[in-house]
Amino acid sequence: MELFVIILEIIGTIAFAVSGAMIGLKKQMDLFGICVMGLVTACGGGVLRDLFIGQLPPVMFLDPVYAVTALLVSLIIFLPSVRRLLARYAHLYDEIQRVADSAGLGVFTAAGVAAAMRAGYGDNFFFALFLGTITGVGGGVLRDMLASLPPYIFVKHIYACASMAGAALCIIIWPFAGESLSMLICGIVVFVIRLLAARYRWSLPKADGLIL
Repeated sequence: MELFVIILEIIGTIAFAVSGAMIGLKKQMDLFGICVMGLVTACGGGVLRDLFIGQLPPVMFLDPVYAVTALLVSLIIFLPSVRRLLARYAHLYDEIQRVADSAGLGVFTAAGVAAAMRAGYGDNFFFALFLGTITGVGGGVLRDMLASLPPYIFVKHIYACASMAGAALCIIIWPFAGESLSMLICGIVVFVIRLLAARYRWSLPKADGLIL
């Protein structure tokens, strides 16, 4: 069980690190900036989660495997050969970014719900839902703030709502399906909703054209 969760979180860390590092490339940051972007995107949501449940210091600092993984992925993205490849196939840049971000969102939403359950908050639906969502979207929000971008969750196609839907489903089925299956289903549901929303441009109503 523990191995399954670790593998899932490593997958999410890699996906989010790719997402953050590629934003750094797009903003023409230097090596340090790209590493910071990858690290914050991959580990930021987990740090927020740990702060909310009183886990001090956050797991990121107790077990450096996640931070090291994020930094290694960021370094790989910065390699000249990788940058040339991305430049050559520029049409794939947004698609890679979208898939990586969606995968990370799904994995860390599930990890957030699991953290709430392990901490004894399984009977508090609202808090478990919040923890799953903030773990999923937190790193992306911090990434966008560092890159001086409007936070993804406020302007892009269904994003935070996909995380909330997956988290709610995970909480509901947890007593019946158990930890591993619930997390797996949650991650897949969030991933699929997010990709479908991007593909078909599903969006919530926006305040367009209103001048105050």
